[in-house]
Amino acid sequence: MNCSNCGHFNDGGKFCVKCGHKLQEEAAASQTAAASEYQPQPQTVYAPQQPNQRVRQAKKVSKSFFSYFAEGIKNPTATAHAAGESQVVNALITVILYALSIPIMLYVGWKLLLIQFARSMFKLPIISEELAPSDMEDFNTGADLIKATDINSIIHFNFTDFVFKQGIFIFIGLAVIIGATYVAAKFGKVDVSFKEFFSRFGTFLIIPTALLLIGLVLAFLHVEYFSYFMNFGLLSIFLVVPFTIASFKQSGTSGLDHIYSTLIVYVVITIVLTFIANGLGEEAKAIITRMGNSNELNDLF
Repeated sequence: MNCSNCGHFNDGGKFCVKCGHKLQEEAAASQTAAASEYQPQPQTVYAPQQPNQRVRQAKKVSKSFFSYFAEGIKNPTATAHAAGESQVVNALITVILYALSIPIMLYVGWKLLLIQFARSMFKLPIISEELAPSDMEDFNTGADLIKATDINSIIHFNFTDFVFKQGIFIFIGLAVIIGATYVAAKFGKVDVSFKEFFSRFGTFLIIPTALLLIGLVLAFLHVEYFSYFMNFGLLSIFLVVPFTIASFKQSGTSGLDHIYSTLIVYVVITIVLTFIANGLGEEAKAIITRMGNSNELNDLF
């Protein structure tokens, strides 16, 4: 320790060996100065952020739905029979997906549908006999040009207006079909609550919804075969009705036979699909009209 009086270095002791100055006072002063220079900063403790309640609930619902959907594809009958009132939310999500996937698919793939329709018309004997091979080559060249062109922006084909309007329309149609199926089941003396019936119907709807989702992916990939999955998904609704009624209707019970119940609902389905087809037909007319009035599209060809 260096003496503060004379500067002599001392190995230890209480007094400086050269001038006799007291070293303990110097050590105490040094410790006090060092203590005053170092003041520990208070550390802020951050509490871990708790995830939002809605986010947790959404994760829980999505996890439950994916498990339910996968099981419905793997074992549709067993999953449907096990579906009780607790599966109402999952069944509702399935119905919503079914209703929305159709207009989204049509919005994404309507150009491919138009090309398919034109190609099928060219294959008709009355038309194909009058066409030269060069005409078909010109058509294929034009089809490739249509595929590569963003015509939606040219004719102002609004996604929100088309998808949500048609999606709500199809959802209402499904609600009518489900209601008619439930009433038909009641005529068959089936004692079941609407929630349980809806859950079972939605569970049988999983496979048709999966077909539509596959078609939607193919439409995004511009694969023309997406229309087959769309048609299978739409026609599968005719199988969901008898499967749902038969899953409740036990042999030997009184009431309306489930075959007649199914036929009655088929009539309702036909009426609903006719209304949906008319709505989509009006949209198609509007698209064709906008295409005919589009100067940009005329300049393109």
